[in-house]
This record gives sequence, structure tokens and C-alpha cells, in this order.
Amino acid sequence: MPVINVNSLKWYVKYIGLPLIFSVSMYRLCGRLRDTKRRNALQGKVVVITGASSGIGEALAHVFYEYGCKVVLAARRKTELERVKNDLLSKKISLPTEEPIVLELDLSDLEQLETFVTKVHEVCGEIDILINNGGVSHRGSILYTNLEVDKKIMFTNYFGSVGLTKAALPKMVERKSGHIIFISSVQGLIATPDRSAYAASKHAMQAFGDSLRAEMHQHNIKVSVVSPGYVKTAVSMNALTGSGEKHAVMDKTTASGFEAEYVAEKVLDMVINGDKELVISQFVPNLAIFLRRFAPSVYHWAMTKRAVKTA
Repeated sequence: MPVINVNSLKWYVKYIGLPLIFSVSMYRLCGRLRDTKRRNALQGKVVVITGASSGIGEALAHVFYEYGCKVVLAARRKTELERVKNDLLSKKISLPTEEPIVLELDLSDLEQLETFVTKVHEVCGEIDILINNGGVSHRGSILYTNLEVDKKIMFTNYFGSVGLTKAALPKMVERKSGHIIFISSVQGLIATPDRSAYAASKHAMQAFGDSLRAEMHQHNIKVSVVSPGYVKTAVSMNALTGSGEKHAVMDKTTASGFEAEYVAEKVLDMVINGDKELVISQFVPNLAIFLRRFAPSVYHWAMTKRAVKTA
């Protein structure tokens, strides 16, 4: 039987065991403090989420509901919104929660946006956080994309979010409080072949968000733009082709992307920290963003090569 060296054991306990225990304890303590901060910041806040019937919007509904927010679920598909609502109500949460609100909304129908905001105010009294998440993507070359597709995507992704924001702003300005969030894309920072309509709508959203942030600072209203890379959702399945039909294909890059829940947690942290911008992306899109800014000739060369491959 081997003899245990007492001095060696004491050394390991002192220089490895105790620091390890201390580190784990501090990590857990920081986690509890973070959760407490989240609860205090979000408890009872009214959060409106567009595109809440699936993907990132659905994941956002879960994380904000779990931290005591009154969640307003908005999208075109009421049946799916009811499913999300039932999923939220079935969760076992230690915090006091309020029943989620389901409201149908078609972002491309600009005439109904003010009516939608009025309904939210009637039911909830106010809007603390507006998350402009709803949208549609695009797959197709410029040459073979009908102008109607460009218009539909721009109306849904850009004008829909802008119109909803404009409808919600007056009461936020009156209260001197609020947070507007735009779920954009890395395509709002760079543009790639076969994504022209989508990239254009997200570039416009980025610009609008930047202007809005500057103007709303004096009114104590926060504005954040989130730029996710590839996220594992049905975005490519529902993307419009050049003819206006659904792409109906799960892209490999999308299938291997971040989980929507991961993105939602990052957005939650951004809201609590009050960050103005957040890029959640993989290495290649991040590299493309870097090249577009600091080595544009290299970026343009790479996009040209990519366009040839997809032609």
C-alpha cells in the first residue's frame, strides 16, 4: 500500500484545492448576483416582441418571461403565438409572472401598426421594451429577383419596424423611458451575393437605428441594434426567392448556426447592460466585417469570387 506524503497533500490542498474551491464559489456567487440584477431590471416590464411565433422571437419570449416580464407576442400566425404562450405558461418559474398577451400583426401592413400599439397600451398601459425582430430573408440574384420581392422584404423588415417604432415613441418620450431594439443581421454590416433585398433592408435598419439613438438620447430612450450571424432557425426555409416563392431549403450554414436560445440570452444581457450594439457571429462573418472596414479591396475580391460560385 503506497504511503501518502502528508506534506505533499497539504501543498495540493493549499495551492490547488483551496484556490479551486474559492474560484468555483466566486463563479456561483457572480451567477446569483447576475440573476438578481436581471430580476430587478426586468421584473414587471412590458416587452413587445415581433416575429414571436418562432426562431429568435420565440426564444426571446422565453428568456424575458422567465425574468418576470409581461410579454406581448406579435406575429401573423396566431395559432403559433398561442402555442408559444402555452409553452410559457407551462414553465415553472419562481418569480411572479403575468399572462403573456397574444396580438396578431402583419408588419408589411403599415396601416395597422398604430392600431396595434394602441391595443398594447390599452391592455398593458405602456411599452417598456420594443423588440423589432419580425422579418423575412431573401435568396436570389439581383438579375432574377422581381421588384415586388424587394418591395415586400423592405416593407416587412424596414418599414414595418420603423412604423412600429414611430407609433410607440410618443408615449416613451412622454415618460422619458424606454428601450427600442432592432434585431438586424451581419447582413446589415456587410452584403453578400444572393442576399441583396435582405441586406438592403438590414442596412437601412442599421442606419435608422443609429439616427434614432442619437435623437432619443435627450429623451432617455435607449436604442440597440443586434447583428446575429448564422442562427439555427427556419429563416432560410421561409426566405423568398427571386420569384417570391419560399426557398424551402435549410441552408447548411443556418443548420450549423447558433441556437436561438443562445442569441436570446445575449440580447437579454445587452438590455441589462444598456449596450448600443451587439454582434453575435461566427469567425467568417466577423472576418468579413473586419475586411469590409479595414481592407475593402480584399472584401470586394472575396465577394466577387463568391458571386461567381453562386451564379
